[in-house]
Amino acid sequence: MSIATSPAGETPTANASASSSSAPLLAAQKHLLGNYRQPPFVLDRGRGCELFDTEGRRYLDMFAGVAVASLGHAHPRLVATIAEQAGRLMHVSNYFFNAENLRLAEELCAKTGFDRAFFCNSGAEANEAMLKLARRYFFNRGEASRYRIIAFDNAFHGRTLGAVALTGTSKYREGFGPSLEGVTHVPYGDVAAVRAAMGPDVAGILVEPVQGEGGVLPSPAGFLAELRRLADEHGALLLLDEVQTGIGRTGRWLGSMLDGVEGDAAALAKGLGGGFPIGALVLRERLNSALPPGSHGSTYGGNALASAAARTVLAVIEEEKLCEAAQKRGEQLGRGLAAIAERLPNVCVGERGRGLLRGLILAPGVDPRVALGRVRDRGVLLTVAGSNVLRFTPPLIVSEAEIQEALAEVEAALAEIPAAG
Repeated sequence: MSIATSPAGETPTANASASSSSAPLLAAQKHLLGNYRQPPFVLDRGRGCELFDTEGRRYLDMFAGVAVASLGHAHPRLVATIAEQAGRLMHVSNYFFNAENLRLAEELCAKTGFDRAFFCNSGAEANEAMLKLARRYFFNRGEASRYRIIAFDNAFHGRTLGAVALTGTSKYREGFGPSLEGVTHVPYGDVAAVRAAMGPDVAGILVEPVQGEGGVLPSPAGFLAELRRLADEHGALLLLDEVQTGIGRTGRWLGSMLDGVEGDAAALAKGLGGGFPIGALVLRERLNSALPPGSHGSTYGGNALASAAARTVLAVIEEEKLCEAAQKRGEQLGRGLAAIAERLPNVCVGERGRGLLRGLILAPGVDPRVALGRVRDRGVLLTVAGSNVLRFTPPLIVSEAEIQEALAEVEAALAEIPAAG
């Protein structure tokens, strides 16, 4: 890949040169909590699907901040919106209405098909709100014993203690003490297991249309529809975690729309703000009274600045037909990854996913961290999902040429890895 000195190709300024010293990395080593494993460079600026570090090196962004930067980096409309709104009003708390949030609620409900919205700051918070909504809904109906949630092995719902309890991967729960009671995990895609786990104490079934963090695992055909039927049969709620699959990522506003399934509530975040922190819980009208005043809240949730940013993201996705683009570019990416797997069978064994949420499955014995590093050395940024998958979640604005460039560099990088075994 080419190396650029700056987003516009200019020679770095004195300030840029100063920032490219080792000082930022030293600060990271000294002052940041060591709960991440970042590579030894510092990202400084971005443009579209490109990122640049403090040394001026260009990277092709195929992960979008884990499916967050839906419009890429420094999108002119989003930049202008944030600047303008920051000069007008940023935050007043939910003790008062703000105009941008009211408009966002109306627009988000129109696009997702839900009736009401609650705003927070992240996907974990949206899932926490959805858990509380489900339990309080039945409590208010005089069914306090109906609080159990059916969730799935290999799932991921966030990092707070409540969200971790819902997460069906033990490594995320290890070392944090007893988990929240009332959660039953069953195998993803196993309708019979769900049916066997149902009972009069079940408040809801919580499911991701595609398990992103778990390894980019799409739900089997008909699985979501069966969950809808089982929830209705037992009087429970179907709760959708659309944090990673929503807001155009899979080619529709919600990933569940691909299956023609409607949930009772859904958690959203990531791509909704295009990089500005925002989360949302959307729900049906009949659940509106489940969380009465004082039962739940969020200090920063739905602030005017986040709401204005999200409104711009929704508008750009619709006006530029980025849902349709995610379908088309996703098909291109999927075909390209499948071709790589065919040509390099000793390194990767296939691909899976929907829209622009795709995974390249590595062969047994191939270390995903090694593969990730080789790809990064060639200037393409990805993430690892599950135990053996390279995850691709590029911005929704990604071009045909950029996907082709990424595919070529990924294949060249993986071809350098010795065969496993």
